[in-house]
Amino acid sequence: MLTTWDDGAGQPDEAMMAEMGAFIEEMAKAGVLLATGGLEPGGVHISSSGGQITVTDGPFAEAKEAIVGFALIETRSREEAVELSRRFWKIVGDGHGYIQQVFGPDLDPR
Repeated sequence: MLTTWDDGAGQPDEAMMAEMGAFIEEMAKAGVLLATGGLEPGGVHISSSGGQITVTDGPFAEAKEAIVGFALIETRSREEAVELSRRFWKIVGDGHGYIQQVFGPDLDPR
C-alpha cells in the first residue's frame, strides 16, 4: 500500500496515532505487515540513454516532507489488502493510496 495525504492536512493527533499504532501491531502480530516507512522527498534521479548516465536531484526536490508512506503487507488475496487499506483510511482520514502487488522470481504477475 502506498499512501499520500492532501496538502493542508493537519498533523495526526495522539488519538489517531494510538489507533494507528494498535492497527500496525495487530497486522504485525498476524504476520501480514512485513515493513512500513516513508520515502524522503529529495532523492536522486538517474537516467540512462544511449550509454550516457545522467544524475540529477529529484524527482521531488521541492517537497519539504516525506512524499509517500508505504506498508509492505502479505495477504492471501487482493480483497484482503483492500480491506486492510479501508481500515487504514478510516483511521487516518482523507488522502490517496495505491495497492500494488510486488512480484518476485516465485510470483506470477497474472
